[in-house]
Amino acid sequence: MATTEPATEPKNSTPVLRVTTYERVSSSLITVVIALTIAALILGTIWFLNRRPPPIDAIPLELIELPGGEPDGFVDETLNLESPEEEIPDPSLAETPSEESEIQEMLEVVVDLADVASQQTQEQFDTAAENTGKVGSASGTGRRALGMGPGVSGMPRSQRWFIRFSDRATVEQYASELEFFGIELGVLKADEGKLYIISNLTAARPKVRTVNTGKGETRLYMTWQGGNRREADSKLFRKAGIDVGRDLILHFYPPKTEGLLARLERDKSRKPVEQISRTYFVVQKARSGGYEFVVTRLTYL
Repeated sequence: MATTEPATEPKNSTPVLRVTTYERVSSSLITVVIALTIAALILGTIWFLNRRPPPIDAIPLELIELPGGEPDGFVDETLNLESPEEEIPDPSLAETPSEESEIQEMLEVVVDLADVASQQTQEQFDTAAENTGKVGSASGTGRRALGMGPGVSGMPRSQRWFIRFSDRATVEQYASELEFFGIELGVLKADEGKLYIISNLTAARPKVRTVNTGKGETRLYMTWQGGNRREADSKLFRKAGIDVGRDLILHFYPPKTEGLLARLERDKSRKPVEQISRTYFVVQKARSGGYEFVVTRLTYL
């Protein structure tokens, strides 16, 4: 009977399990990825702990001007402005109206002065004439005014600021400029004793509101002294259903825009504000979008 012998293992047999080249490469890559991840986490933590705090938005300063005088001044002092023109009465010497007076009474002197100034300016533009006399139309001694309060001397903003809008822009672009700065238009109807104010100027029909008194109206307002933009204002009023004719047109500036103009003037001037007699602004497109005011020229007392 045949017998079977148990199988014997070869003397030089190799193990079945071994580390392959693929496993070596993959483990190396995994190690590199884990190391880079840990390094990124460490660097991110260092950056987060050492980053600068966000800048604090500065609150815009409101520049308030309080006209005043000098302790050794004179109580009846006025500016010394000689002119070949006839002297114009100073509206500030008129009796102060009560809070309940109508806005027609409050601005009646402004209407007369605006008509005279507009006529003189337009004549100069049409004839390209140059002044041969000294600037001004009021008499005075040139001495310092009397005062003990906290105010400063100098020209108020309503008398020294001149703003020019682009004559080449369309009515729609002009309306966008006004609305961008929050400027509202007003027309004084002397025969009705009312002031019509329009806003939302870029709309097909601007908003209209009517006031009968000047109570509570403290905004800076300006009137036209020349240029060709008054006709554009008339078209904007016609969109709102108002015929202005030759009535006085006013531009009302919100406090924010007035403060912007005051800061631009202060930054541009090389002298104190109380020594400025005229500041000329123009409106132009801003690089960042929208519009901006630019100071083009300043004159000093």
